[in-house]
Parts: sequence; structure tokens; C-alpha cells
Amino acid sequence: MNSYGKKLMGIALIATLSSGITIGAFSILNKSTDSKIQDQSLDSGYAQPTRFTRVINRPAVETDFTTAAENTVNAVVSIKSISTPKQSQLGGFSDPFFEYFFGQGGRNIQPQPRAGLGSGVIITPDGYIVTNNHVVEGADKLDITLNDNRTFNGRVIGTDPSTDLALIKIDAKDLPIVKFGDSDNLKVGEWVLAVGNPLGLTSTVTAGIVSAKARSISALNPRSQKMGIEAFIQTDAAVNPGNSGGALVNTAGELVGINTAIYSETGSYAGYSFAIPTSIVSKVIADLKEYGTVQRAVLGIGYREIDSELAKEENLEVQEGIYVGEVYNRSAAMEAGIKEGDVITSINGVKIKNGAMLSEQLSKYRPGDKIKIGLLRGKESKTVSLTLKNSQGNTEITKIAGMDSLGAGFKELDTKSLREMNIRYGVQVIGLKNGKFKAAGMREGFVILEINNTPMKSVSDLESMYDSIVKSNQNQKVMFITGIYPNGKMMYYAVDLAD
Repeated sequence: MNSYGKKLMGIALIATLSSGITIGAFSILNKSTDSKIQDQSLDSGYAQPTRFTRVINRPAVETDFTTAAENTVNAVVSIKSISTPKQSQLGGFSDPFFEYFFGQGGRNIQPQPRAGLGSGVIITPDGYIVTNNHVVEGADKLDITLNDNRTFNGRVIGTDPSTDLALIKIDAKDLPIVKFGDSDNLKVGEWVLAVGNPLGLTSTVTAGIVSAKARSISALNPRSQKMGIEAFIQTDAAVNPGNSGGALVNTAGELVGINTAIYSETGSYAGYSFAIPTSIVSKVIADLKEYGTVQRAVLGIGYREIDSELAKEENLEVQEGIYVGEVYNRSAAMEAGIKEGDVITSINGVKIKNGAMLSEQLSKYRPGDKIKIGLLRGKESKTVSLTLKNSQGNTEITKIAGMDSLGAGFKELDTKSLREMNIRYGVQVIGLKNGKFKAAGMREGFVILEINNTPMKSVSDLESMYDSIVKSNQNQKVMFITGIYPNGKMMYYAVDLAD
């Protein structure tokens, strides 16, 4: 053996001996400390630098989602919304003056039907389905496909653009449903499943955890800026276009949210998805079913969310909550004695940290409901009781008036009448009596061409426009009507639909 080989064997022998010495030393040390560790509770204190701490054996977290998926997938439907764009001629816009003086000449581009895909959740055996408003908005027809491939026509019962929720109905019996769970009891880090029809892939289940609660997303999602309520459940369950209106369920298969939005710069899932919690969904859907519109309760305050800057500026004792900057006249807050400078800390015992949480809690109640507000006034904690009101300052239930409030009947013009008036479409006012149309100055025989810049080609178009206006979240609910009398006189009317 050469000298190099002898040196190599020597190094290996030293390493082996060193390992043996180390193992022996470790064994002696372990024996000397083992008795001390056994005398201590395995859950007490922190590990000491000079001691070896045993690993505590705990059962693994349950991650079998098969039962929850099986209980949910049959109650989640695919929604195909079909709509026809309300524009055609003259390069994409309608001009009744041009049509009257020059007839139907020029380009005539026939609009093609458009189809959108979304999801919905069956909540009653007789066919009530909850989905997103943006899934059904503007649809002329809804095709609802169940997981067993049966297809039904859906009709809209009510919509609420503010929360982006809608209630639709199909004529069926003995349908599978998803039971409502309590979204208030969800914990950050809890497993959830998203069930829907992303990208046209039916009956798809994805898993994730609750990443945050009461999340406001107006800064992330431009569409959400139109929403009046922002208190979303944030998850990392994969959600893509087509999932909208689908179910977010817990591991027990209970509905805890309706999947609504994603944050993405590409339009596809990028790690964040948002769902409307059932604490809001259950109230909104109950109102739509019973009243046709949502009964919203308000405190009647102007406020700011507390941050470190505001806390320092106003010398506040807390770093979170709702700072009351203004109390409105005739409001529930004023009647309860809430003052400017108060800090709202809770509603009915639920802690309020920000505006999203305040909005979420108030959305559970109707005008006339009584609640308790936790306040901090200076250094003094107070609790006040109040009766919530609506935006009109009373506790009355708001119901949507039917089209009979217009005081008129309607008929579609036949081809001969259209030709004589040199128009292509229109809905004629007949049987005029006392009502909103007559009060606006409209006379018998008037032909409605457009309402709010949308062509009225049929009575159903007029009914849909009426519904969209009265059910909108806008403060002003007005029909701006363009039309023509049989003698050729063009007229314009503004009809206020507010009660």
C-alpha cells in the first residue's frame, strides 16, 4: 500500500472513532437528562438550550374531503345565461331621430346572442337557487343544468347588485340541497372546498383554507367598488371564471359562502379568491324571496376606520374600531345618543375592527330590529340599545311596486303600424289611467322607443327594464323615456319610480 492509501485509511479510522465517541457521549447525556424530562409536563414551558425536548404525538388534522364533496356536488348547478346586445344599426348605436327622418337605411348589423357561464347552489328541494347577480344580469334566458344533466329554464325571483347576489327558481321537486352553515364560526386556517363549474368544467371541487375574514376588496377588484357591502371570506381554494355563484363549504359539507370574485392580473386564478359569507347570503335571499328587494338597516353615521394615525390625531385609547365622525339627523344613532368622537367596538357582542365587519354585522338585520352597540367614549366603555332604521329614516318594510303603478297597458306594434310610423320597433301605451305615466304628461297612443338609452322592442323588454331600475341600488330610480306619437311628434319623459 502506498503512502497516500495509508493516509486515507487513517482519516477514515479517525472519523469512525470520532463518530463512536460522539454517539457514546450523546447516549450518556440523554440518560442523564431523560429522568428530568419525564418529571415535566410535555406541554409546559419552552425548550431549554441545554435539554433535548421530546416531540409531542398528536393526531393528524382530518383532511378527508370526500364526504363534503359528495354532499355538495349534486346540489351545485351550471348556469348558462343567454343575452342579446341591445344595439344594432348605425355602427352599434340606435338613433330614433335618424330612423324617423331617413327610415331604416344604412348598415343593419344584427346583434348575435351572447352566452355566459356561472354556477348556482340549490337551497330548497323545490328549486330555489342562489347565485351571483353578475351571473344572471342582463340575461334574456337562463338554462340551468343539474349534475345529473337534467336541464331547466330558470327565472329570476330577485337580485341585489349591492351584494352581487340573486335568487332564481326552476320548476322541479325533490332536489338535493346544500345546508347553510354558520360563516361567523369559520376560523382562519380552516379547510374549505370550492364547488362549481370553472372554465366550463362541470362539477369541479377544489380545496384550500380560509386565508382571512371580513376582507374588503374594492382596492383590488374594480367591479367590487359598485358593491355596498364588503365583508368577504378570502381563501386560497382555486376559483376561476365559471365558479361565480358556486358553493364554498366547510369539511362538514355546509354552505359557508358563495364564491364571487378572484384577484388576478390575468383573469385566471392567482392564489386569492373571495366568497360572500352565509351570514349575509341567508338574510339577502330571505328578503328577496319574501319582499322582492333587500331590507337594509342603517345606523345613520359617517365614520372612519381607526388606524395608528387617527388614533394619535384624536388621542384614542384603541388602535382599531369605527370612529364616528358624523351623526345624521333623524337616525337610529342619534336617537340612541351616539355622539361624534365615539368609537364603535361591537354589535351585539361581536367585535368590530373595521368598516367591512361593521357592514357585515348590520347586513344581518332589518329596519325595526333592536341591537346593542358597544362604545368607547373617551376612556369610558358604554353599551347603548337602538332600533335600526332604513335609509328613509323609518322602520317600514320596503316592497317593490308592480308595473300597475305606471297606470298603463302596453302592446307591441304590428308590421303595418311600424311601416306607417317609419320605425322598426316600439311598445305602445294603451289604456292610460291615473298613474306615473299620466302624471308625467304622457298621453294615450304614445310609442316608447327607448328607456334609459335601451331599445324597447317588446313588452318583455319594458318589464325587464322596469325591474332592473326598481331593483337597482341607485338612490334615483328614473325612467328616461324617448318615444313618438302616431302623428310623428317626438317626445321625452322622465318618470320617477321611487315610492
